[in-house]
Amino acid sequence: MRWKKIAVCVVVFSLMGGSLLFADAVNQKIRVWSNGKEVADGGYLIDGKAYIPAREAGGVVSWDGSGKLSILRPNVHIVLFKGDNVFGNVNVGKLKIKVLTQVDSLTEEVAAVKVAITDPSGNVKDIQSQDLGSSKKEDFWFPTSEFTYDFKDAGKYRVGFYIKPSKGADYILVSEKVITALD
Repeated sequence: MRWKKIAVCVVVFSLMGGSLLFADAVNQKIRVWSNGKEVADGGYLIDGKAYIPAREAGGVVSWDGSGKLSILRPNVHIVLFKGDNVFGNVNVGKLKIKVLTQVDSLTEEVAAVKVAITDPSGNVKDIQSQDLGSSKKEDFWFPTSEFTYDFKDAGKYRVGFYIKPSKGADYILVSEKVITALD
């Protein structure tokens, strides 16, 4: 009788161990890179398909608690102007510029939008923001006033367009344009 209990325990533990090894092989943790940067949480390879956290897809991610996950990522174009001329690269130093952002396919209401510049060291300077109130704007233009910005160091500066999904929420980056400052 005792040997039967031992045999049953050996079989059960063997099945459990095999299942854990199989589960580990099916759900393999993977490293994920997006635009040259490693995604902090990585992802998983399950049945030959890569899965990443929804917030890494970009845009505004919302979860309603009932099983519905929404990702809001409108189509955003950013154009940079120096006077009446469009530009992309600059020389180090101060420059008067304007940012014109064109937004379309914004399918949900948002509380506000803003434009900010991030320097090569990661310092962020807010340029201009606007509350959108309760009006639903699916397609619109967001021009900034002309402003002077000091491109102090050579490197890549990122002009970002941010959305604030609701009054109490934080701004979330949905699009960016890179300016390269040259010596």
